[in-house]
Amino acid sequence: MASSLTATLSTGMRTFTEMPVGRQLALIGMIAGGLVAAAAIIFWALKPTYAPLFAQVDSAEAAEMMQALDQLAVPYKIDNISGRIEIPQQMIAETRLLLAGQGLPKSADIGFELLQQDAGFGTSRLMEGARFQRALEGELGRSIAALDPVERARVHIAKAERSVFVRERTPPTASVVVHLKGNRSLTDKQVGAIVHLVSSSVPELTPDHVTVVDQSGRLLTSDGEDKTDRLSLDHLDYAHRVESRYVDRVQALLTPIVGRDRMRVQVAADLDFSRVERTQETFDPDRTAIRSEQTNEEERIGADPAAGGIPGALTNQPPAGGAVGAPPPAAAGTATVPSSRSQQATRNYEVDRTIAHTQETPGGVRRLTAAVVVDYQDQVNDAGEPVRVPRSEAEMETIRELVREAIGFSETRGDSLRVSSASFVPDVLTDEDIPIWTQPWFLDLVKVVGGFLMALIVLLVVVKPALAQLAPKPEIPEEPAALEDGEERPALTDESGSDGEGEDLVALSHQPSAMASLMGPKGPDQQQLDLDAVREMVREDPKRVAQVMKSWLAEDGN
Repeated sequence: MASSLTATLSTGMRTFTEMPVGRQLALIGMIAGGLVAAAAIIFWALKPTYAPLFAQVDSAEAAEMMQALDQLAVPYKIDNISGRIEIPQQMIAETRLLLAGQGLPKSADIGFELLQQDAGFGTSRLMEGARFQRALEGELGRSIAALDPVERARVHIAKAERSVFVRERTPPTASVVVHLKGNRSLTDKQVGAIVHLVSSSVPELTPDHVTVVDQSGRLLTSDGEDKTDRLSLDHLDYAHRVESRYVDRVQALLTPIVGRDRMRVQVAADLDFSRVERTQETFDPDRTAIRSEQTNEEERIGADPAAGGIPGALTNQPPAGGAVGAPPPAAAGTATVPSSRSQQATRNYEVDRTIAHTQETPGGVRRLTAAVVVDYQDQVNDAGEPVRVPRSEAEMETIRELVREAIGFSETRGDSLRVSSASFVPDVLTDEDIPIWTQPWFLDLVKVVGGFLMALIVLLVVVKPALAQLAPKPEIPEEPAALEDGEERPALTDESGSDGEGEDLVALSHQPSAMASLMGPKGPDQQQLDLDAVREMVREDPKRVAQVMKSWLAEDGN
Protein backbone atom coordinates (compact mmCIF):
# COMPACT_ATOMS: atom_id res chain seq x y z
CA MET A 1 0.00 0.00 0.00
CA ALA A 2 2.81 2.40 0.97
CA SER A 3 4.86 1.47 -2.12
CA SER A 4 1.90 2.04 -4.46
CA LEU A 5 1.21 5.41 -2.83
CA THR A 6 4.86 6.39 -3.15
CA ALA A 7 4.88 5.33 -6.81
CA THR A 8 1.74 7.33 -7.48
CA LEU A 9 3.20 10.42 -5.84
CA SER A 10 6.47 10.12 -7.71
CA THR A 11 4.62 9.66 -11.01
CA GLY A 12 2.45 12.67 -10.25
CA MET A 13 5.43 14.85 -9.41
CA ARG A 14 7.22 13.74 -12.58
CA THR A 15 4.13 14.55 -14.64
CA PHE A 16 3.79 17.93 -12.92
CA THR A 17 7.41 18.85 -13.59
CA GLU A 18 7.05 17.92 -17.26
CA MET A 19 4.10 20.36 -17.68
CA PRO A 20 4.60 23.90 -18.98
CA VAL A 21 4.80 26.68 -16.39
CA GLY A 22 1.41 28.17 -17.31
CA ARG A 23 -0.31 24.84 -16.96
CA GLN A 24 1.40 24.25 -13.63
CA LEU A 25 0.12 27.58 -12.28
CA ALA A 26 -3.40 26.89 -13.53
CA LEU A 27 -3.36 23.45 -11.96
CA ILE A 28 -2.14 24.81 -8.62
CA GLY A 29 -4.81 27.51 -8.72
CA MET A 30 -7.60 25.01 -9.41
CA ILE A 31 -6.54 22.69 -6.60
CA ALA A 32 -6.00 25.51 -4.08
CA GLY A 33 -9.25 27.28 -5.01
CA GLY A 34 -11.28 24.09 -4.73
CA LEU A 35 -9.82 23.22 -1.35
CA VAL A 36 -10.37 26.75 -0.03
CA ALA A 37 -13.95 26.79 -1.30
CA ALA A 38 -14.70 23.40 0.27
CA ALA A 39 -13.16 24.49 3.58
CA ALA A 40 -15.15 27.75 3.55
CA ILE A 41 -18.40 25.91 2.91
CA ILE A 42 -17.75 23.44 5.71
CA PHE A 43 -16.81 26.30 8.06
CA TRP A 44 -20.04 28.12 7.17
CA ALA A 45 -22.10 24.99 7.73
CA LEU A 46 -20.56 24.32 11.15
CA LYS A 47 -20.68 27.99 12.21
CA PRO A 48 -23.43 28.69 14.81
CA THR A 49 -26.40 30.82 13.81
CA TYR A 50 -26.35 34.30 15.33
CA ALA A 51 -29.53 36.11 16.41
CA PRO A 52 -30.14 39.55 18.00
CA LEU A 53 -29.77 39.58 21.76
CA PHE A 54 -32.28 42.45 22.16
CA ALA A 55 -34.35 44.08 19.46
CA GLN A 56 -33.71 47.71 20.43
CA VAL A 57 -30.96 48.88 22.76
CA ASP A 58 -29.52 52.35 23.25
CA SER A 59 -25.91 52.93 22.27
CA ALA A 60 -24.80 53.59 25.86
CA GLU A 61 -26.40 50.38 27.08
CA ALA A 62 -24.98 48.48 24.09
CA ALA A 63 -21.47 49.41 25.25
CA GLU A 64 -22.22 48.15 28.76
CA MET A 65 -23.64 44.93 27.33
CA MET A 66 -20.51 44.36 25.27
CA GLN A 67 -18.37 44.68 28.39
CA ALA A 68 -20.67 42.28 30.24
CA LEU A 69 -20.50 39.78 27.36
CA ASP A 70 -16.71 39.95 27.42
CA GLN A 71 -16.75 39.15 31.12
CA LEU A 72 -19.17 36.26 30.56
CA ALA A 73 -17.02 34.92 27.66
CA VAL A 74 -20.01 34.94 25.31
CA PRO A 75 -19.09 35.32 21.60
CA TYR A 76 -20.91 38.16 19.88
CA LYS A 77 -20.79 40.31 16.78
CA ILE A 78 -22.21 43.69 15.75
CA ASP A 79 -24.55 43.99 12.78
CA ASN A 80 -23.09 46.67 10.50
CA ILE A 81 -26.51 47.70 9.18
CA SER A 82 -28.70 47.85 12.29
CA GLY A 83 -25.97 48.01 14.95
CA ARG A 84 -27.60 45.25 17.02
CA ILE A 85 -25.64 42.85 19.16
CA GLU A 86 -25.95 39.25 17.95
CA ILE A 87 -24.92 36.10 19.80
CA PRO A 88 -25.31 32.35 19.06
CA GLN A 89 -28.99 31.49 18.99
CA GLN A 90 -28.73 28.64 21.49
CA MET A 91 -27.23 31.00 24.10
CA ILE A 92 -29.82 33.80 23.95
CA ALA A 93 -32.04 32.68 26.86
CA GLU A 94 -29.13 31.98 29.21
CA THR A 95 -27.37 35.25 28.33
CA ARG A 96 -30.52 37.32 28.90
CA LEU A 97 -30.89 35.85 32.37
CA LEU A 98 -27.24 36.61 33.19
CA LEU A 99 -27.56 40.20 31.93
CA ALA A 100 -30.79 40.68 33.87
CA GLY A 101 -28.89 39.74 37.02
CA GLN A 102 -26.54 42.64 36.29
CA GLY A 103 -29.42 45.06 35.68
CA LEU A 104 -29.16 45.18 31.90
CA PRO A 105 -30.87 46.56 29.93
CA LYS A 106 -31.68 49.54 32.13
CA SER A 107 -34.21 51.27 29.89
CA ALA A 108 -36.95 48.82 30.83
CA ASP A 109 -36.38 49.20 34.58
CA ILE A 110 -36.78 52.95 35.17
CA GLY A 111 -39.41 53.54 37.83
CA PHE A 112 -39.73 55.18 41.21
CA GLU A 113 -36.10 54.29 41.92
CA LEU A 114 -35.37 57.33 39.76
CA LEU A 115 -36.48 59.47 42.71
CA GLN A 116 -33.87 57.81 44.92
CA GLN A 117 -31.06 59.24 42.86
CA ASP A 118 -29.42 62.41 44.09
CA ALA A 119 -30.83 65.29 42.05
CA GLY A 120 -28.25 67.75 43.28
CA PHE A 121 -28.59 71.00 45.18
CA GLY A 122 -31.00 73.62 43.94
CA THR A 123 -33.29 71.42 41.84
CA SER A 124 -36.33 73.37 40.71
CA ARG A 125 -39.92 72.36 41.25
CA LEU A 126 -40.33 71.89 37.49
CA MET A 127 -37.52 69.33 37.41
CA GLU A 128 -38.92 67.50 40.42
CA GLY A 129 -42.31 67.28 38.74
CA ALA A 130 -40.75 66.02 35.52
CA ARG A 131 -38.81 63.33 37.41
CA PHE A 132 -41.94 62.21 39.24
CA GLN A 133 -43.90 62.03 35.98
CA ARG A 134 -41.10 60.04 34.31
CA ALA A 135 -40.99 57.65 37.26
CA LEU A 136 -44.78 57.23 37.11
CA GLU A 137 -44.62 56.51 33.38
CA GLY A 138 -41.92 53.90 33.98
CA GLU A 139 -43.96 52.16 36.68
CA LEU A 140 -47.02 52.08 34.44
CA GLY A 141 -44.89 50.64 31.64
CA ARG A 142 -43.69 47.89 33.98
CA SER A 143 -47.24 47.05 35.01
CA ILE A 144 -48.45 46.86 31.41
CA ALA A 145 -45.43 44.73 30.40
CA ALA A 146 -46.48 42.21 33.06
CA LEU A 147 -49.31 41.10 30.75
CA ASP A 148 -48.53 37.89 28.91
CA PRO A 149 -48.88 39.14 25.28
CA VAL A 150 -46.90 42.35 25.95
CA GLU A 151 -43.11 42.34 25.64
CA ARG A 152 -42.59 45.95 26.73
CA ALA A 153 -44.60 49.16 26.93
CA ARG A 154 -44.09 52.90 27.09
CA VAL A 155 -46.51 55.38 28.64
CA HIS A 156 -46.70 59.12 27.94
CA ILE A 157 -48.76 61.35 30.22
CA ALA A 158 -49.70 64.92 29.25
CA LYS A 159 -50.88 67.12 32.13
CA ALA A 160 -51.68 70.82 31.85
CA GLU A 161 -50.13 73.11 34.45
CA ARG A 162 -52.58 74.28 37.05
CA SER A 163 -53.23 78.01 37.36
CA VAL A 164 -55.68 80.09 39.38
CA PHE A 165 -56.05 82.44 36.42
CA VAL A 166 -57.47 79.77 34.12
CA ARG A 167 -61.18 79.04 34.45
CA GLU A 168 -61.46 76.03 32.14
CA ARG A 169 -58.74 73.47 32.75
CA THR A 170 -57.55 71.03 30.13
CA PRO A 171 -58.00 67.45 31.39
CA PRO A 172 -54.91 65.19 31.39
CA THR A 173 -54.41 62.64 28.61
CA ALA A 174 -52.25 59.55 28.24
CA SER A 175 -50.84 57.48 25.37
CA VAL A 176 -49.62 53.89 25.62
CA VAL A 177 -47.40 52.11 23.07
CA VAL A 178 -47.21 48.34 23.51
CA HIS A 179 -44.76 45.99 21.80
CA LEU A 180 -46.38 42.58 21.50
CA LYS A 181 -44.59 39.23 21.49
CA GLY A 182 -44.34 37.57 18.09
CA ASN A 183 -47.78 37.24 16.53
CA ARG A 184 -49.65 37.73 19.78
CA SER A 185 -52.56 40.16 20.04
CA LEU A 186 -54.55 41.88 22.79
CA THR A 187 -58.21 41.17 23.35
CA ASP A 188 -60.75 43.92 23.96
CA LYS A 189 -60.84 43.09 27.65
CA GLN A 190 -57.06 43.36 27.93
CA VAL A 191 -57.08 46.72 26.12
CA GLY A 192 -59.81 47.92 28.47
CA ALA A 193 -57.77 46.73 31.45
CA ILE A 194 -54.76 48.76 30.24
CA VAL A 195 -56.95 51.84 29.78
CA HIS A 196 -58.44 51.60 33.26
CA LEU A 197 -55.03 50.85 34.78
CA VAL A 198 -53.57 54.07 33.38
CA SER A 199 -56.65 56.21 34.11
CA SER A 200 -56.81 54.99 37.71
CA SER A 201 -53.14 55.83 38.29
CA VAL A 202 -53.35 59.48 37.20
CA PRO A 203 -55.63 61.94 39.01
CA GLU A 204 -58.48 63.45 36.96
CA LEU A 205 -57.67 61.18 34.00
CA THR A 206 -60.75 59.55 32.46
CA PRO A 207 -60.67 56.36 30.37
CA ASP A 208 -61.92 58.31 27.33
CA HIS A 209 -58.63 60.23 27.25
CA VAL A 210 -56.36 57.15 27.14
CA THR A 211 -55.08 55.91 23.78
CA VAL A 212 -53.43 52.50 23.23
CA VAL A 213 -51.36 51.79 20.10
CA ASP A 214 -49.30 48.70 19.19
CA GLN A 215 -45.89 48.59 17.51
CA SER A 216 -47.51 48.43 14.06
CA GLY A 217 -49.36 51.70 14.57
CA ARG A 218 -52.80 50.14 14.96
CA LEU A 219 -55.20 51.95 17.26
CA LEU A 220 -56.45 49.44 19.81
CA THR A 221 -58.85 51.74 21.66
CA SER A 222 -62.14 53.00 20.27
CA ASP A 223 -62.21 56.67 19.28
CA GLY A 224 -65.96 56.94 19.98
CA GLU A 225 -66.92 57.79 16.40
CA ASP A 226 -67.81 54.39 15.01
CA LYS A 227 -70.29 53.19 17.60
CA THR A 228 -72.18 50.98 15.16
CA ASP A 229 -69.21 48.68 14.67
CA ARG A 230 -68.63 48.59 18.41
CA LEU A 231 -72.22 47.54 19.03
CA SER A 232 -71.99 44.92 16.29
CA LEU A 233 -68.91 43.41 17.92
CA ASP A 234 -70.66 43.41 21.29
CA HIS A 235 -73.65 41.65 19.75
CA LEU A 236 -71.44 39.01 18.16
CA ASP A 237 -69.64 38.43 21.44
CA TYR A 238 -72.92 38.11 23.32
CA ALA A 239 -74.33 35.71 20.72
CA HIS A 240 -71.15 33.61 20.95
CA ARG A 241 -71.45 33.42 24.73
CA VAL A 242 -75.12 32.40 24.49
CA GLU A 243 -74.35 29.68 21.96
CA SER A 244 -71.42 28.44 24.04
CA ARG A 245 -73.69 28.19 27.04
CA TYR A 246 -76.14 25.98 25.16
CA VAL A 247 -73.28 23.82 23.85
CA ASP A 248 -71.89 23.38 27.37
CA ARG A 249 -75.29 22.34 28.68
CA VAL A 250 -75.69 19.69 25.97
CA GLN A 251 -72.14 18.38 26.40
CA ALA A 252 -72.54 18.18 30.18
CA LEU A 253 -75.68 16.12 29.67
CA LEU A 254 -74.36 13.73 27.01
CA THR A 255 -70.79 13.22 28.26
CA PRO A 256 -71.68 10.47 30.77
CA ILE A 257 -73.67 8.68 28.05
CA VAL A 258 -71.51 8.78 24.91
CA GLY A 259 -68.17 10.11 26.18
CA ARG A 260 -66.43 13.46 26.03
CA ASP A 261 -64.63 13.05 22.69
CA ARG A 262 -67.36 11.07 20.97
CA MET A 263 -69.81 13.85 20.18
CA ARG A 264 -69.87 17.19 18.38
CA VAL A 265 -72.41 19.88 19.29
CA GLN A 266 -73.13 23.14 17.48
CA VAL A 267 -75.86 25.64 18.36
CA ALA A 268 -76.82 28.72 16.35
CA ALA A 269 -78.90 31.32 18.20
CA ASP A 270 -80.95 33.98 16.41
CA LEU A 271 -81.12 36.82 18.93
CA ASP A 272 -83.22 39.97 18.92
CA PHE A 273 -81.16 43.04 19.83
CA SER A 274 -83.89 45.61 19.19
CA ARG A 275 -84.80 47.93 22.07
CA VAL A 276 -88.57 48.29 22.61
CA GLU A 277 -90.35 50.51 25.15
CA ARG A 278 -94.15 50.26 25.31
CA THR A 279 -96.72 52.14 27.44
CA GLN A 280 -100.35 50.83 27.46
CA GLU A 281 -103.48 52.19 29.18
CA THR A 282 -106.68 50.03 29.26
CA PHE A 283 -110.19 50.58 30.70
CA ASP A 284 -112.67 47.91 31.85
CA PRO A 285 -116.27 49.22 31.69
CA ASP A 286 -117.66 46.15 33.44
CA ARG A 287 -115.73 46.85 36.60
CA THR A 288 -116.79 50.10 38.33
CA ALA A 289 -116.60 51.38 41.89
CA ILE A 290 -118.19 54.35 43.78
CA ARG A 291 -115.50 56.86 44.33
CA SER A 292 -117.62 59.50 46.24
CA GLU A 293 -121.36 60.14 47.08
CA GLN A 294 -123.19 63.33 48.34
CA THR A 295 -126.95 63.38 49.38
CA ASN A 296 -129.11 66.57 50.09
CA GLU A 297 -132.80 66.38 51.33
CA GLU A 298 -135.15 69.42 51.98
CA GLU A 299 -138.84 69.42 53.25
CA ARG A 300 -141.33 72.32 54.00
CA ILE A 301 -144.66 71.97 56.02
CA GLY A 302 -147.55 74.59 55.89
CA ALA A 303 -147.57 78.18 54.73
CA ASP A 304 -144.97 80.64 55.85
CA PRO A 305 -146.62 83.17 58.19
CA ALA A 306 -144.06 85.75 57.50
CA ALA A 307 -144.98 85.73 53.87
CA GLY A 308 -147.96 87.68 52.52
CA GLY A 309 -149.79 90.96 53.41
CA ILE A 310 -149.54 94.32 51.95
CA PRO A 311 -146.10 95.12 50.70
CA GLY A 312 -144.39 97.76 52.69
CA ALA A 313 -142.30 98.38 55.76
CA LEU A 314 -145.19 98.21 58.19
CA THR A 315 -146.34 94.91 56.87
CA ASN A 316 -143.01 93.15 57.07
CA GLN A 317 -142.72 93.08 60.81
CA PRO A 318 -141.16 90.26 62.78
CA PRO A 319 -143.56 87.91 64.51
CA ALA A 320 -144.51 88.33 68.13
CA GLY A 321 -142.74 86.38 70.74
CA GLY A 322 -144.21 83.10 71.81
CA ALA A 323 -144.01 80.82 74.79
CA VAL A 324 -141.63 77.90 75.06
CA GLY A 325 -143.28 74.62 74.07
CA ALA A 326 -146.44 76.25 72.68
CA PRO A 327 -147.42 75.31 69.15
CA PRO A 328 -147.20 78.01 66.55
CA PRO A 329 -150.38 79.85 65.88
CA ALA A 330 -152.21 78.61 62.85
CA ALA A 331 -153.83 80.80 60.43
CA ALA A 332 -157.55 80.80 60.48
CA GLY A 333 -159.18 78.65 57.89
CA THR A 334 -156.01 76.85 56.64
CA ALA A 335 -154.87 73.13 56.83
CA THR A 336 -151.47 71.94 58.18
CA VAL A 337 -150.12 69.83 55.25
CA PRO A 338 -146.63 69.83 53.68
CA SER A 339 -146.27 72.47 51.13
CA SER A 340 -142.98 71.23 49.43
CA ARG A 341 -140.24 68.54 49.70
CA SER A 342 -136.88 68.07 47.71
CA GLN A 343 -134.10 65.44 47.73
CA GLN A 344 -130.71 65.57 45.81
CA ALA A 345 -127.92 62.97 45.65
CA THR A 346 -124.55 63.15 43.81
CA ARG A 347 -122.44 59.95 43.20
CA ASN A 348 -118.99 59.74 41.49
CA TYR A 349 -118.06 56.34 39.93
CA GLU A 350 -114.45 55.21 39.11
CA VAL A 351 -113.94 53.04 35.99
CA ASP A 352 -111.22 50.31 36.22
CA ARG A 353 -108.06 51.54 34.43
CA THR A 354 -104.69 49.75 33.92
CA ILE A 355 -101.46 51.53 32.86
CA ALA A 356 -98.52 49.29 31.85
CA HIS A 357 -94.99 50.48 30.84
CA THR A 358 -92.95 47.69 29.27
CA GLN A 359 -89.25 47.91 28.34
CA GLU A 360 -87.97 44.79 26.57
CA THR A 361 -84.33 43.89 27.22
CA PRO A 362 -82.31 43.26 23.97
CA GLY A 363 -80.80 39.86 23.43
CA GLY A 364 -83.88 37.71 23.51
CA VAL A 365 -83.84 34.39 21.69
CA ARG A 366 -85.98 34.35 18.59
CA ARG A 367 -84.95 30.96 17.22
CA LEU A 368 -82.49 28.17 18.01
CA THR A 369 -80.87 25.75 15.58
CA ALA A 370 -78.93 22.83 17.06
CA ALA A 371 -76.98 19.98 15.46
CA VAL A 372 -75.56 17.03 17.39
CA VAL A 373 -73.40 14.22 15.97
CA VAL A 374 -72.51 11.21 18.13
CA ASP A 375 -69.91 8.57 17.37
CA TYR A 376 -70.60 4.95 16.50
CA GLN A 377 -70.58 2.29 19.19
CA ASP A 378 -67.67 -0.11 19.65
CA GLN A 379 -68.79 -3.73 19.67
CA VAL A 380 -67.32 -7.20 19.11
CA ASN A 381 -68.63 -9.37 16.28
CA ASP A 382 -69.04 -13.13 16.29
CA ALA A 383 -65.42 -13.63 15.24
CA GLY A 384 -64.22 -11.67 18.27
CA GLU A 385 -63.04 -8.68 16.22
CA PRO A 386 -63.81 -5.11 17.32
CA VAL A 387 -66.24 -3.34 14.99
CA ARG A 388 -68.01 0.03 14.97
CA VAL A 389 -71.76 0.01 14.43
CA PRO A 390 -74.34 2.82 14.30
CA ARG A 391 -76.43 3.52 17.37
CA SER A 392 -79.95 2.19 17.53
CA GLU A 393 -82.93 4.36 16.73
CA ALA A 394 -84.24 4.07 20.28
CA GLU A 395 -80.97 5.38 21.70
CA MET A 396 -80.92 8.20 19.14
CA GLU A 397 -84.45 9.19 20.12
CA THR A 398 -83.44 9.25 23.78
CA ILE A 399 -80.49 11.51 22.97
CA ARG A 400 -82.79 13.70 20.89
CA GLU A 401 -85.22 14.16 23.79
CA LEU A 402 -82.40 15.00 26.18
CA VAL A 403 -81.04 17.64 23.82
CA ARG A 404 -84.51 19.17 23.45
CA GLU A 405 -84.82 19.57 27.19
CA ALA A 406 -81.26 20.91 27.53
CA ILE A 407 -81.69 23.75 25.03
CA GLY A 408 -85.34 24.49 25.86
CA PHE A 409 -86.67 23.43 22.48
CA SER A 410 -89.84 25.29 21.44
CA GLU A 411 -91.88 24.46 18.37
CA THR A 412 -93.84 27.71 18.71
CA ARG A 413 -90.60 29.65 18.39
CA GLY A 414 -89.63 27.65 15.30
CA ASP A 415 -86.58 25.90 16.78
CA SER A 416 -84.77 23.24 14.75
CA LEU A 417 -82.88 20.17 16.05
CA ARG A 418 -81.03 17.43 14.21
CA VAL A 419 -79.27 14.51 15.90
CA SER A 420 -77.36 11.95 13.82
CA SER A 421 -74.76 9.25 14.28
CA ALA A 422 -71.48 8.96 12.37
CA SER A 423 -68.14 7.23 12.67
CA PHE A 424 -65.45 9.54 14.03
CA VAL A 425 -61.90 9.27 12.72
CA PRO A 426 -59.42 9.33 15.60
CA ASP A 427 -57.34 12.49 15.41
CA VAL A 428 -54.55 11.99 17.91
CA LEU A 429 -51.47 14.05 17.15
CA THR A 430 -48.28 12.35 18.28
CA ASP A 431 -44.64 13.31 17.96
CA GLU A 432 -44.35 11.15 14.89
CA ASP A 433 -47.18 13.05 13.16
CA ILE A 434 -45.52 16.44 13.67
CA PRO A 435 -43.81 17.51 10.42
CA ILE A 436 -40.08 17.13 10.71
CA TRP A 437 -39.43 20.48 9.00
CA THR A 438 -41.11 22.26 11.94
CA GLN A 439 -38.57 20.92 14.41
CA PRO A 440 -36.06 23.52 15.66
CA TRP A 441 -33.06 21.34 14.82
CA PHE A 442 -34.15 20.73 11.24
CA LEU A 443 -32.76 24.00 9.82
CA ASP A 444 -29.37 23.47 11.45
CA LEU A 445 -29.26 19.92 10.10
CA VAL A 446 -30.14 21.10 6.60
CA LYS A 447 -27.44 23.75 6.84
CA VAL A 448 -24.76 21.22 7.84
CA VAL A 449 -25.79 18.58 5.29
CA GLY A 450 -26.10 21.18 2.52
CA GLY A 451 -22.68 22.56 3.36
CA PHE A 452 -21.03 19.15 3.17
CA LEU A 453 -22.80 18.38 -0.13
CA MET A 454 -21.64 21.67 -1.63
CA ALA A 455 -18.10 20.99 -0.46
CA LEU A 456 -18.24 17.49 -1.99
CA ILE A 457 -19.47 18.90 -5.29
CA VAL A 458 -16.59 21.38 -5.35
CA LEU A 459 -14.09 18.59 -4.67
CA LEU A 460 -15.54 16.35 -7.39
CA VAL A 461 -15.94 19.08 -10.01
CA VAL A 462 -12.80 21.15 -9.42
CA VAL A 463 -10.21 19.29 -7.35
CA LYS A 464 -10.61 15.76 -8.72
CA PRO A 465 -10.18 16.73 -12.43
CA ALA A 466 -7.14 18.79 -11.47
CA LEU A 467 -5.55 15.86 -9.66
CA ALA A 468 -6.40 13.59 -12.57
CA GLN A 469 -4.01 15.64 -14.68
CA LEU A 470 -1.14 14.37 -12.50
CA ALA A 471 -2.05 10.68 -12.82
CA PRO A 472 -0.02 8.56 -15.30
CA LYS A 473 -1.76 8.22 -18.65
CA PRO A 474 -1.91 4.92 -20.63
CA GLU A 475 0.46 4.68 -23.62
CA ILE A 476 -1.25 5.10 -26.99
CA PRO A 477 0.38 3.40 -30.04
CA GLU A 478 1.79 6.01 -32.35
CA GLU A 479 0.47 6.33 -35.87
CA PRO A 480 2.98 5.27 -38.57
CA ALA A 481 4.58 8.12 -40.40
CA ALA A 482 3.50 8.85 -43.94
CA LEU A 483 5.45 6.78 -46.48
CA GLU A 484 7.60 8.55 -48.98
CA ASP A 485 7.41 7.93 -52.71
CA GLY A 486 9.06 4.70 -53.76
CA GLU A 487 8.81 3.22 -50.29
CA GLU A 488 7.17 -0.19 -50.03
CA ARG A 489 3.74 -0.43 -48.41
CA PRO A 490 2.77 -3.14 -45.97
CA ALA A 491 0.73 -5.90 -47.50
CA LEU A 492 -2.45 -7.24 -45.98
CA THR A 493 -1.76 -10.81 -47.10
CA ASP A 494 1.26 -12.96 -47.63
CA GLU A 495 0.58 -12.87 -51.44
CA SER A 496 1.98 -9.39 -51.92
CA GLY A 497 5.31 -10.81 -53.02
CA SER A 498 7.28 -7.80 -51.69
CA ASP A 499 10.83 -8.07 -50.60
CA GLY A 500 10.28 -6.28 -47.24
CA GLU A 501 8.41 -9.19 -45.78
CA GLY A 502 10.09 -8.83 -42.41
CA GLU A 503 9.11 -5.16 -42.11
CA ASP A 504 5.54 -6.03 -43.14
CA LEU A 505 5.32 -8.65 -40.45
CA VAL A 506 6.65 -6.21 -37.87
CA ALA A 507 4.09 -3.64 -38.91
CA LEU A 508 1.27 -6.13 -38.97
CA SER A 509 2.23 -7.55 -35.62
CA HIS A 510 0.90 -4.35 -34.05
CA GLN A 511 -2.48 -4.67 -35.82
CA PRO A 512 -5.61 -5.96 -34.06
CA SER A 513 -6.87 -9.51 -34.33
CA ALA A 514 -8.75 -8.74 -37.56
CA MET A 515 -5.51 -7.91 -39.32
CA ALA A 516 -3.93 -11.09 -38.00
CA SER A 517 -6.74 -13.17 -39.37
CA LEU A 518 -6.09 -11.75 -42.85
CA MET A 519 -2.44 -12.75 -42.62
CA GLY A 520 -3.21 -16.41 -41.85
CA PRO A 521 -3.54 -19.27 -44.30
CA LYS A 522 -6.59 -19.34 -46.55
CA GLY A 523 -8.96 -22.24 -47.04
CA PRO A 524 -11.94 -22.85 -49.25
CA ASP A 525 -14.29 -20.98 -46.81
CA GLN A 526 -11.78 -18.29 -46.05
CA GLN A 527 -13.31 -15.61 -48.30
CA GLN A 528 -16.27 -14.94 -46.01
CA LEU A 529 -13.96 -14.88 -43.04
CA ASP A 530 -11.71 -12.41 -44.85
CA LEU A 531 -14.67 -10.08 -45.46
CA ASP A 532 -15.65 -10.24 -41.80
CA ALA A 533 -12.06 -9.58 -40.77
CA VAL A 534 -11.85 -6.55 -43.07
CA ARG A 535 -15.04 -5.13 -41.67
CA GLU A 536 -13.76 -5.60 -38.12
CA MET A 537 -10.44 -3.97 -39.04
CA VAL A 538 -12.26 -0.96 -40.56
CA ARG A 539 -14.36 -0.58 -37.45
CA GLU A 540 -11.43 -0.85 -35.04
CA ASP A 541 -8.81 1.25 -36.86
CA PRO A 542 -10.20 3.21 -39.81
CA LYS A 543 -7.09 5.39 -40.09
CA ARG A 544 -4.78 2.45 -40.70
CA VAL A 545 -7.15 1.04 -43.32
CA ALA A 546 -7.26 4.42 -45.01
CA GLN A 547 -3.46 4.51 -45.21
CA VAL A 548 -3.40 1.01 -46.72
CA MET A 549 -6.02 2.00 -49.30
CA LYS A 550 -4.03 5.10 -50.20
CA SER A 551 -0.91 2.99 -50.69
CA TRP A 552 -2.81 0.58 -52.96
CA LEU A 553 -4.18 3.41 -55.05
CA ALA A 554 -0.71 4.86 -55.32
CA GLU A 555 0.71 1.52 -56.53
CA ASP A 556 -2.09 1.17 -59.08
CA GLY A 557 -1.38 4.64 -60.36
CA ASN A 558 2.25 3.83 -60.87
